[in-house]
Amino acid sequence: MGTRVAARQVLRWTGLNATSSVFSPLHFGTRPLQPLCTGCRLICSSSSHNALRSTQHNHELGPQPRAPVPELSLRSLVDMGFTDSQAEQLHEATSKLRGGSAAQHALSTLTALFVLGLNPSSVLKLLEKCPELYTVKESQLQQRMGNMRKLGLVEGSLQRVVSHYPQILTVPVKTVKSVVVFLREKCQFTVQQVADILRDSPAIVLENMGQLEYKFQYVYFRMGVKQAEIVKSRLFRFTLDEVRCRHCFLERRGLYQTPDKKGQTVILNPKLDSILSVDQDTFLAHVANAPAEEYEVFRRLLAREWQEEEQQHGSIEADSGGDDDEEEVEETGGKGGYSKRRKK
Repeated sequence: MGTRVAARQVLRWTGLNATSSVFSPLHFGTRPLQPLCTGCRLICSSSSHNALRSTQHNHELGPQPRAPVPELSLRSLVDMGFTDSQAEQLHEATSKLRGGSAAQHALSTLTALFVLGLNPSSVLKLLEKCPELYTVKESQLQQRMGNMRKLGLVEGSLQRVVSHYPQILTVPVKTVKSVVVFLREKCQFTVQQVADILRDSPAIVLENMGQLEYKFQYVYFRMGVKQAEIVKSRLFRFTLDEVRCRHCFLERRGLYQTPDKKGQTVILNPKLDSILSVDQDTFLAHVANAPAEEYEVFRRLLAREWQEEEQQHGSIEADSGGDDDEEEVEETGGKGGYSKRRKK
């Protein structure tokens, strides 16, 4: 069943549950149900007239019970477009949820994902990757998706991001905004570049901010790479250790040089994209021109070197006082949004 049809099935099924609770004979006592045409007139009447009738009706019948929370039965899941086996998987997953509103949250999640344009198979895979989505409230889902749209992720991009990294819908809006502020103010990325980063590297919203900051500083100051190339290379998909290891290997082989304060080098440095966005074999064969055995030995020695530096970092930082680092940034940093950086 197509995505649009599946979405309509969800909304229709939800509407039927709501309608059955509103027009139940329990609400009308012994009086007969209104004809369909009368019901339509009631729905289409003015808001003030509806409010008056609702007030009079409540006075007559007293406080009304809340509508029952709809149950995600196997039949209802099949009606949404899932196959029998997919419906069984979903029903088993939702039956394990605890709490009175668990089924309602699960229904809201399914509805939101269908409306987003995902088909039943994609929805099932997405929920298998991130079962936490079953318990996210509808209001939170809407706020988070609305916030991402404001950041420039239009429907096609938003669909791809959610499919690739569904955990982004579990992250509070406040957390996402703090990452965006960091990228805009500290790293000096443009609005479009921030949108591209979120689209290509959505896991950045859960990355440690200290590590994120040092990664950017390392590439910007140490490697001399500017914002446009950073975005193109999808830097934030990679760990700091991966970036430093490949860069240091090239540097010690004389294949990479830190640009001077004018941004110039004696040799032609390889692009950051060609360093990071390839597998190890391609990197060694076409960029580093080195055998795999040599690189593995270098990685082990470099890891030991970093460990020793970390052990001595506290005493070195206390002796230096940080003044030399600030002076170095004045010479090599340029306009990068930082007033200081740490060397390691």
